[in-house]
Amino acid sequence: MERDNLMHGARTALNTDMDTRAWAENFLKEKTRLENTQMGDEEFEKYWRYHKPEIMHAGAAEAMAAFRQARHGDLETGDKES
Repeated sequence: MERDNLMHGARTALNTDMDTRAWAENFLKEKTRLENTQMGDEEFEKYWRYHKPEIMHAGAAEAMAAFRQARHGDLETGDKES
C-alpha cells in the first residue's frame, strides 16, 4: 500500500510540473539507455517511443527520489539547474 501511495504521489507531481517531468523523463531515458547498450541509437529511440509510458509509470517514484536528491545536492553546493 505504501509503495502505491508513493507512486501515485510521484506521478501526480510529474503531471503537475512540466519541468520536473522533463527532468524525470530524461533521467529514466538515460537509465533505460544504459540498461540497453546492445541496441543501436535508432532501435533504442523506437523502443523508447513505445515503452516510455510504462517506464514513466513504473519509474515515477524512483525518478522523483533522484530529482529530490539532485536538487538537494544543488542546494548544498549553491548550484542551480538551468
